[in-house]
Amino acid sequence: MALQKLLSFLTELDSRKIHYMLAHHREEAIMVLVAVPGQRWEIEFFADSHVEVEVFKSASPGGGLEGEEALESLFRDFSD
Repeated sequence: MALQKLLSFLTELDSRKIHYMLAHHREEAIMVLVAVPGQRWEIEFFADSHVEVEVFKSASPGGGLEGEEALESLFRDFSD
């Protein structure tokens, strides 16, 4: 289920033409790095199926940790 969640998310990014990169910083997670105008997103998909979203915004230094529900705003606000 964890892998399917990641694959579905990557497919959605591709279909909306949102550029991303993958990274592996924690043994138990894969990170998706997304840069959109004025923001940088770090989305981690963990082996136990939970997701952590951290958004860094130019207007608010340091960003903030958000839940998986924040991903909808990524698609809504930055799709082609």
